[in-house]
Amino acid sequence: MVTTSSISLKGKVAFVTGASSGIGAAVARALAGQGAKLGLASRTGNDLGLAEVVASRCDVRDPAQVKAAVAATVERFGRLDIVIANAGLGSYRPVIETSTEEIDEMVDVNVKGLIYTAQATIPYLCERGGDFVTLASEAGRRGLPGEAVYVASKFAQVGFTRSLDHELRSFGIRCSNICPGGVATNFGMGRGLRTPDMPQLSEMMRSEDVAEVVLFNLTRPPTFRILETAFRSMHEQSWG
Repeated sequence: MVTTSSISLKGKVAFVTGASSGIGAAVARALAGQGAKLGLASRTGNDLGLAEVVASRCDVRDPAQVKAAVAATVERFGRLDIVIANAGLGSYRPVIETSTEEIDEMVDVNVKGLIYTAQATIPYLCERGGDFVTLASEAGRRGLPGEAVYVASKFAQVGFTRSLDHELRSFGIRCSNICPGGVATNFGMGRGLRTPDMPQLSEMMRSEDVAEVVLFNLTRPPTFRILETAFRSMHEQSWG
């Protein structure tokens, strides 16, 4: 019987965007629980009360802020092994009801913010190899009604990260899209169809469920990579 050995995350350095709440916070706590050191980037600069953390106020729409947050992490810990590009915004409205402001926000955060995060982190990952993980969405795999602009931004994330796989594999960097279905967080709350009283929230996955999938991908043996992981609650409708 052939067995595989998981990679230990103890002592590895991870940079997480959108780390102050929701999936980003859950991933940060899960990484800390595995002994990883953390650079946490968010608009609030919250360190989540974790040890071995560099917390930076960072709006991923500003490439200078992203570069500064990454540099602070590397200056503190001397290396970078893992990038979790999680920062994102959502809006759940028909396209003709989506305002210019919301369109700009989603494109600037979800698309440009991901690109700026990649540009700031990849030079460090190239030094020793590592993992670049994008928290995309099921919305990045198929069209969904009532969220066309959000879907467009998530398709961009999936395509961008798939292209990174081609560019970076020779450097020993694994690039992966994490594509969960509905997750019960404050993400997109009050922006269109998603409201605090919607009954579907009780049937959605938790942030911690997504964090477990992220850890699974990161701890796979270095001889193979997982390009895309898609998963949904058992209560969630299937589209294909």
